[in-house]
Amino acid sequence: MTDDAHGHAHGHDRGHDRDSSSAEPGGADELADARAIEQEIHDAHDRAARPELPIDRQLEAILMIADEPQSLVALGAAVGAPVPAVRQAVERLVADFDGVHGTVRRGFELREVGGGWRFYVRQELDDVVEQFVEQERPSRLSQAALETLAVVAYKQPITRSQIASIRAVNVDGVVRTLVARGLVEESFTDAETGAVNYVTSDLLLQQLGINSLDELPLISPLLDDGADGFGQNEGIPDGRA
Repeated sequence: MTDDAHGHAHGHDRGHDRDSSSAEPGGADELADARAIEQEIHDAHDRAARPELPIDRQLEAILMIADEPQSLVALGAAVGAPVPAVRQAVERLVADFDGVHGTVRRGFELREVGGGWRFYVRQELDDVVEQFVEQERPSRLSQAALETLAVVAYKQPITRSQIASIRAVNVDGVVRTLVARGLVEESFTDAETGAVNYVTSDLLLQQLGINSLDELPLISPLLDDGADGFGQNEGIPDGRA
């Protein structure tokens, strides 16, 4: 091979090496950089299109859903603001909720506890809140409701008239109570009679701490013999009679 040919071939090899190297790590890096720049432009466009919310309102929204005191540092990180600006905003919120500058004094306050800030009910309103909580607290089920719930659990799906036949009393009110508590729910309506069939809900399983109705205890050991009570009715799951 001549020197010119050899040099030409050698130069061709160097060019080939350059092309190969650009297709490897360097090319991938350039592509990643291009994508990063594109994403940055996209994010900047979104920020420009979205109006900047006052820091006070941002902090108010965060503190409204916080279930534990939030430090100034945590709040600053959440809204992307320096700690001094967050501190000033929190002070403004405290004054606003306290009615310092002519605003309405709220029934809650922004209080610093344990190195963080959180909303609390004002002390003078504790009795009102306690009374409300007591009224909302679910009361125990009556004996009638427990018996009706047991009938539904072992005989579902079942209509109100069928429940009444088993219990020998009107159960309309009790069934409505169980539905309102979320322990019983409507399953389907009988096409011929129009009667609503009821079943127990997943909430009942959660309350009882079981995974399925198959884990309900057998009824037969509780009866004098196998011919009374539930035993007179068919359809009891897994022979619970």
